[in-house]
Amino acid sequence: MPTSEVREQLLAFVAEREWAQFHSPGNLAKSISIESGELLELFQWSDDADEVRVRDELADVLTYCHLLAYRLGVEPEEIILEKLATSRQKYPIETSRGRSTKHTEL
Repeated sequence: MPTSEVREQLLAFVAEREWAQFHSPGNLAKSISIESGELLELFQWSDDADEVRVRDELADVLTYCHLLAYRLGVEPEEIILEKLATSRQKYPIETSRGRSTKHTEL
């Protein structure tokens, strides 16, 4: 499903419930953090988390990310590609392949 269709459905869902009034950038950022914590909690004691629960929590995180991107007037794919270009420069293949070292220590 294209991002535009996902966005349409999300915005319709929000509009039907009149929830946009609660979607300030700060509130959405907090919600991303909260839902990320719930996702992380599924892996707290084991990497073998229940896949259905992981999908549900990941969907919550992505939902709030899409809503924040909309609220800020940015396209998720566009900002991901911009960040990827920056990361390619910070982490050249020659020095970072197979390493988890921070770019300042390469």
